[in-house]
This record gives sequence, C-alpha cells and structure tokens, in this order.
Amino acid sequence: MALYISKRLGLIVFVILLLGVTILIGTSIGEIYIPFDVVLKTIANKLWDAGYPLDRIDEGIVWNYRLSRTVIAALCGMALALSGTILQALLRNMLADPYLLGISAGASTGAVAVVVLGIGAGALSVSFGAFFGAITAFILVALLAFRTGKGNGGVILAGIAGSQLFNAITSFIITHSASAEQTRGIMFWLLGSLSGVRWPDVSLAFPVTVSGLLVCLWYARSLDAFTFGADSAASLGIPVKRTYIVLIVCATLMTATMVSIVGAIGFVGLVIPHATRAIIGLKHHRLLPTVAIVGAIFLVAADIVSRTIIKGQVLPIGVITALVGAPVFALILSRRAR
Repeated sequence: MALYISKRLGLIVFVILLLGVTILIGTSIGEIYIPFDVVLKTIANKLWDAGYPLDRIDEGIVWNYRLSRTVIAALCGMALALSGTILQALLRNMLADPYLLGISAGASTGAVAVVVLGIGAGALSVSFGAFFGAITAFILVALLAFRTGKGNGGVILAGIAGSQLFNAITSFIITHSASAEQTRGIMFWLLGSLSGVRWPDVSLAFPVTVSGLLVCLWYARSLDAFTFGADSAASLGIPVKRTYIVLIVCATLMTATMVSIVGAIGFVGLVIPHATRAIIGLKHHRLLPTVAIVGAIFLVAADIVSRTIIKGQVLPIGVITALVGAPVFALILSRRAR
C-alpha cells in the first residue's frame, strides 16, 4: 500500500513538473527569446518581491504578455480536452466533442450577441452570454436528437445541424450589426485568439477549469460505467439522470468560459481524448488527469507555433489546432478501421 501511494505521489509530482516546464517553455519562446532564468526571476519578483535586477522590457513581456497567455492556453487545453472526454464517455461516440455538438457555436453566438448587440445593457458579461448560448445550443441539440430517436448517432447529427445554425446566427449578427473594426476583431477571435488575454482572464479560467477537473474526477467511476451504456450504469447503481445533468453542465460551463476568453478552438476535445486513451487505457481515474495535462501541453505548443511560424505575424490558434488535429484524427480513424 505504501509503495502504491508513493508511486501515485511521484506521478502527481512528475505531472506538475511537466506542466510547469511546458509553461516555462511557452513563456520563453517567441519572436524575442527570453532565457528561462529571466522568466523564473520575473515570477519570483512579481509573486514574492524577490528583488532580482531585470530589464524592464523583458520583465514586462514575460509578466504582462507571455506568461498570462501561456497559462490561459494551458487552462483552455485542459478544459476542452476534459469536455471532450466527458461527452465521448456519456454519449459513447468517438465523434463527440464541444465543437461538433454545437456547444462552441452556441457559446460564440452568446458572446457575440453581448458584445455587438449589447444584450443585457452592460449588466451581462461576455462569459455569461457565452454560457447562456452554450446551454441554449445544447438544449436545442438534445431536443432535436430526442425527436429523431436515433440514439447517440442522432446526437452527433443534431449537433452538426445546431453548429451550422448558431454559426449562421453569429455571422448574421456580425454582418448586420457590427462595425468594420468589430467585424475584423470578432472574426479573428472566432478562429481562436490568445492575443488579448491578461491576468483577469486567468482569474476566471483557473477556478472554472480546476472545479471542472475535480467534478470529473469525482464522477470517474460513473464515467467508467457509462462505457457499457446507460442501462449498464443504472444496473451498477449509478444515478444516470443526475450524472448526465451534472457532467453536461460541467462540460458546457468549461467550454463556454474558454470560448468567451479565446474564441472557438476545434479538435482539442476531439483528438486529445483519443490519443490519450490509446496510451493509458479507458479507466477514467487515470485518463482524466492525463487528458488534462496532454491538452494543456498541446495547446501551449500550438500557441508557440502560432506566434513563431510566420515572422512578425500571429496566426489564430484555431488554425494551428485544425492543421494538426485533422490529420491526427484521420490517422486515428484509419487505425481503428484496420
């Protein structure tokens, strides 16, 4: 027992260190390379007033721009990968993820409605608008899937229809009501943009992601039971309806929060769970924390590529995740077929 506990603690420490190194690399690499020791000293100065003498420009780049951006990328990767894992387990469908089920599209519509149309007259935040849009989208998708009566496959088809509907509504709002400047900014944001994130965004994303991870870990056994279907889960004493509601709301909240901060980013919730499952298996008490870390590392790496692949230009991070995720997912599908 002591050996088992020591192994688990060692694994937790290793995972935390791996994530810390990834964030450190993401903060150092850019058009201007900043050494690791400068990054660490900047963090020490800001958090503990260490008093290291540093160049003010380097310190400003690290603290005000790169570190907050990298932390948001890691949290966003965690949240989207966890959401995809939840949806794939509950629906027993390898194609389930927030993007395909219309949750991301609904969140985008809600956020754009608040920003462009001014819904709520300033009383509603962009995050609340995104969450309301995501919930609305999922409810409509669920009702449509229920009417079709085609099981989990019907959910995917309904999700595709819902995504197209809400993407069309978003486009209509932008073209009809947004100014030219708003249109350029929103279209870039809809493809996934980390350019404008700052520390207040971290204060929103961090508690949502950590809470979502804890909820997922609490329901890890239930997710294992759903691998064999809802009836099998019910026979094992799992409260199916309550589990569905809690986990769907959890996935929706995480997705909506991230969409409100960075826009819609595809393929993270689709590819990362499959790739991780192929390595460590189906047990969710191991899968969920591993998926979170792999998702964080993947999105931080994608952010590095988006900032450095074209000199003097930053690409939307959603473009990078699609360019990487689509071929990887095609490879996963071909391997499963064989």
